[in-house]
Amino acid sequence: MTKIPRNFAEKNPKQESQTTSTAVPPAVAAVREARPTLENGKVTPPRRLANRERRTREHLTPQEVDKLIKAASRVGRYGHRDATLILIAFRHGLRVSELVALRWDQLDLDQGLLHVSRLKNGVASTHPLRGPEIRALRRLRREYGVSPYVFTTERRGAITDSSVRKIIARAGDEAQLGFPVHPHMLRHACGFKLANDGHDTRAIQHYLGHRNIQHTVRYTELAADRFKTFWRD
Repeated sequence: MTKIPRNFAEKNPKQESQTTSTAVPPAVAAVREARPTLENGKVTPPRRLANRERRTREHLTPQEVDKLIKAASRVGRYGHRDATLILIAFRHGLRVSELVALRWDQLDLDQGLLHVSRLKNGVASTHPLRGPEIRALRRLRREYGVSPYVFTTERRGAITDSSVRKIIARAGDEAQLGFPVHPHMLRHACGFKLANDGHDTRAIQHYLGHRNIQHTVRYTELAADRFKTFWRD
């Protein structure tokens, strides 16, 4: 006499797994893992997605930076400040901590110079300021009045790291770039732009404030212009 299982849970585990398992796309699985979960009555924080699961690269192209600047200028009440912030961060390869700490006494708008004080044991340098930057900074100083810091809040205090991240993320959404954007992508965008323009690796190293040239080499290694003569059609 055939023995009947007491309940359906006593089915063959292999048979059950074959009938119930479905293929889940990697992107969907990653999102599910990033959700909060309930374990032993406690909510565990979501797993942080790796950068490679969120975007295919960690830099922006000059065209994408232009879109970001235009988007920032038309979002919120502080469009000009936010657009200028992105422009300066990109052209001078500033980290977010260097950007929020930027002071007016580091700028000489008459001579067109910016003294870049690097953090993270970086090498300080003096960069030239071009026309679009000088005009944007002069307007910013007129609109925001006297403050020791270049990028400030309504109360004339220095803007925070968190605020910069929100500004750039919001501009990225407005620009519809198709992937999340964070401030350090502007520093990488600067490095790749200079490398693609054919500038000397040592000069790029000093411009970005790298103490070790190995941190600069990655930009020249991935520069597309290195291969432009490989095929001639």
